[in-house]
Amino acid sequence: MHINFIDHIVLIARSIQETEKFYSSFLGEPVYQTEETVVYQIGDTKVFFVLPNGGFEKTDKDKGGLNHIAFGVRTLDELKSFETLLNEASVAHSGIKIDKYGNKEFIWFDDPSGTRVELYSRPLK
Repeated sequence: MHINFIDHIVLIARSIQETEKFYSSFLGEPVYQTEETVVYQIGDTKVFFVLPNGGFEKTDKDKGGLNHIAFGVRTLDELKSFETLLNEASVAHSGIKIDKYGNKEFIWFDDPSGTRVELYSRPLK
């Protein structure tokens, strides 16, 4: 017996409206949305963004909690298309970099709540 996939991820958001606008620009339309939640389907995985219990507190990604979430693409051309989309949406980002661990191309940027997001190229073998 072994784990085959990630079913879902839940991230705390400062604002559902800002989060929906930001993530819909590159993930497409959410599969579910209320005033307190927005959900995207990525392959077999759902990504939930929910409001905090109490006031929002930004955390330091390098000192605890979630460091980043990486969404995968299969080709460098797809990654370049996302780079163009981010530029058109005026989203500040790293530009295409090479991962020193996996020697793969990626782009990183921060969402409106300060969560680090990557678009990571992992071609099929």
